Amino acid sequence: MTSRPPRALTVMLAAAAFCATTAATATTAHAAQSAERRAPRIVTDWARAWNGTDSRALGALFTVDGTYTDQAVGITFRGREEISGWKARADRLIDNVRVTVRTAHRDGDRITVEAIYSGRLKGAPKPFAVPMTTLLDVDKNRCRITSDEDHYSLATVLAQSGLPADWTPPAS
Repeated sequence: MTSRPPRALTVMLAAAAFCATTAATATTAHAAQSAERRAPRIVTDWARAWNGTDSRALGALFTVDGTYTDQAVGITFRGREEISGWKARADRLIDNVRVTVRTAHRDGDRITVEAIYSGRLKGAPKPFAVPMTTLLDVDKNRCRITSDEDHYSLATVLAQSGLPADWTPPAS
């Protein structure tokens, strides 16, 4: 014969479990908000430029000879004009292109950014949202980017978008 615990004990255990879950969720949310608040200014400016519609805003964050490398598509842009052109092309190719910063860590003049890269490729049946890691090297004053390397999975972008693995963007 098995005995059941008293109802009061069951209620207390359920309440404790609920409180622990709520506290863990609140702690995780608070940590994400704190990380965003602590992100170096150049990171918040970089994300704002990606999320905005003025392609020159992204280029303006770089030194005159800065480089931007998109590792997923294997292309590098040099200088503010080319970098601004890359952002303009992304805006033409991807509806609602966004970068959502999750964390940013600085080690000297290098900043590692963990983010979510999202949007909807024009003509794709579905939107995408993939993890991305960006390595930003900044100048000695830490106010301009000298190098940006974006790392994300193009295969995952295409799969989430409902496009074939060999899809290529239309010429522009």
